[in-house]
Amino acid sequence: MMEVRKHAHIGLILPTKFIKRDGSEMPFMLYKLEYILDKLGLSEQKEEILGVLFTSINIDEVIHADEMRKSFVQTLKDLEYTNEAQKYTDIFKENEVKWAKQTNPTDRLNRLQAQDPALVHENANKDSNVFNTQRDLTAGTVGKTLGLKMMPEHIAKAHLRGDIHYHDLDYTPWSPMTNCCLIDFKEMLTNGFKIGNAEVESPHSIQTATAQMAQIIANVASSQYGGCSADRVDEVLEPFAMRNYQKHIKEAKDYIDDPVKQKEFAKKRTKKDIYDAMQGLEYEINTLFSSQGQTPFTTLGFGLGTSWIAREIQKSILNIRIEGLGREKRTAIFPKLVFTIKKDLNLKPNDPNYDIKELAVKCATQRMYPDVLMYDKIKEITGSFKAPMGCRSFLQGWKDDKGKEVNSGRMNLGVVTVNLPRIALQSQGDVALFWSIFSERMKLAEDALVFKVKRTLDALPENAPILYQYGAFGKRLAATDSVNELFKHERATVSIGYIGLYEVGTYFFGPNWEKNQQAHDFTLEIVKKMKNYCDSWSSKYDYHFSVYSTPSESLTDRFCVLDTQKFGKIKDITDKEYYTNSFHYDVRKHPTPFEKLTFEMDYPKYASGGFIHYCEYPNLRQNPKALEAVWDWAYDKVGYLGTNTPIDHCYKCGFQGEFKATERGFECPDCGNHDPKTCDCVKRTCGYLGNPLQRPMVHGRHVEIASRAKNMTKGMVKEHD
Repeated sequence: MMEVRKHAHIGLILPTKFIKRDGSEMPFMLYKLEYILDKLGLSEQKEEILGVLFTSINIDEVIHADEMRKSFVQTLKDLEYTNEAQKYTDIFKENEVKWAKQTNPTDRLNRLQAQDPALVHENANKDSNVFNTQRDLTAGTVGKTLGLKMMPEHIAKAHLRGDIHYHDLDYTPWSPMTNCCLIDFKEMLTNGFKIGNAEVESPHSIQTATAQMAQIIANVASSQYGGCSADRVDEVLEPFAMRNYQKHIKEAKDYIDDPVKQKEFAKKRTKKDIYDAMQGLEYEINTLFSSQGQTPFTTLGFGLGTSWIAREIQKSILNIRIEGLGREKRTAIFPKLVFTIKKDLNLKPNDPNYDIKELAVKCATQRMYPDVLMYDKIKEITGSFKAPMGCRSFLQGWKDDKGKEVNSGRMNLGVVTVNLPRIALQSQGDVALFWSIFSERMKLAEDALVFKVKRTLDALPENAPILYQYGAFGKRLAATDSVNELFKHERATVSIGYIGLYEVGTYFFGPNWEKNQQAHDFTLEIVKKMKNYCDSWSSKYDYHFSVYSTPSESLTDRFCVLDTQKFGKIKDITDKEYYTNSFHYDVRKHPTPFEKLTFEMDYPKYASGGFIHYCEYPNLRQNPKALEAVWDWAYDKVGYLGTNTPIDHCYKCGFQGEFKATERGFECPDCGNHDPKTCDCVKRTCGYLGNPLQRPMVHGRHVEIASRAKNMTKGMVKEHD
């Protein structure tokens, strides 16, 4: 006999299980029927209707979706709510038509051809005007419709409703691709690899090494759909620059007798080689186009090397970024630079690499990058030190069967994000109901994530040789090996994302809840519970499930639009036209950097699968010490910190600073220029920078960027002068 439970509010005996039309089993949730009755204008008649409905259903049997729908309609008719019964039937049919359209490639291709902004501006890194991007968008549009048909129907419909977001639907599940990774450049550059028809041997100079890195990045980016990172790139490239130095020493001996001058000559030549190599890498990455129709999402992590060569690589990376790209010295969007600050290495003035930290501060005031990793805090939060995969995805500390710590060569298998504000809105202020719906969504997310993992297992090594057979993923598989050899035993991660903790707190505690301890504890408990679910799934499935603070480049818009359609405009929640990323402080407010980071610092402990903090600053070029003061204060408090500061530049009138947000995008506040050919407008889109004049973003993200208030006043900047 089926378990039953009594609903405390109206004294009903209810089923506990519900079988959806695709056969999936879910907990029975009464709030869904109550919501439908509210929408039908029958709020006052709930008890009457539900009482008759559940009296007519045999609860000793499993409740199926079709049976429930038919019984619900019949109950409305029996109680003479004929118009409402017809309205519900019409809505059901309308939703079936919408579902059919979403899984119809022709309908979505028509939207793409009509330049639907939701499609062409979904990814601010893709220029929808160029042929190769148009081809990728076309393929992705077809991939989305086919992917929705492939996945279990309850997951597909939850995605379309906006309960969850199944990320990267244009690539997966249609293709069994993986998400982001830390490329094992050391393995590949040491042992050689193959790309296409070319067998590539280990390089004999840093120039060749960086050229090979660019080719590896292009091929990896075409074989997965997420970002790719080079961890500790200064240390990886050091031995190849040493080969340059040794060659120059040999040259010097032919012309110079003095050993000291021989070394001076070789060092000078090697420094030039390093600069040229790193400049070449910067230009190559920014001119690459992967098969996905975009510049590869690339991150370079650096800052821990201590030799003169490693130091020179670090300085070259920063000086090249400061210099800018091309004749107009534009800000490079890629690669994302992530500089590591470490106590006793570069944190304080007496540390040996402090001069490089000063250069990093200068670079951030002029180009926003580098973002900074706090070495000790990253180890504490994630279990070991490593750079993020892509913009913010972090691997957990992991050792192989020989006890060796492994980071490079590992990967993430995908993300599914939960719409937290919707759960709050559906709960109607009932905290117990909030947690019930939350539990239901966690089960839904589990199903979706497990499906993601299972789909990646369908890949064969020959599908992506650069990843599986030539070292990018650390181990080299044979053609007959299972790709699971690289994923199992929690070597790979898979992530549940979240968005909108601010909106959840606002719904229950009001819009200014940031200093309310009860509200803070409630939102923190949400992330804690997500972490607990992930821990149990990791044990259950043998892959590492982690909580991920979703970047939400376009999801900030999508979820809010869907919830506005469902619940209407709600002050400080949906009326803003965007949802706040992850655990971030309300961007419209003016906390100091120290107040903002203090508020946010508790969340990454539980969201260790992906996180980043930002502070908004005025122009800091004339006083980089103000930024350094924040970095120093944050060292033992947060793990990963980004700098947002105005660096826009109009080449028509010479203005440098912050462009004005308008309905059509951004423009120079002095002359009104908004032509991307004659100005450079750089904004923090999410984890990466973007140029919204060259490649527009979705409406919600534009509004969010325009709403960002400064966390440091000009007066605070002068205090550090």
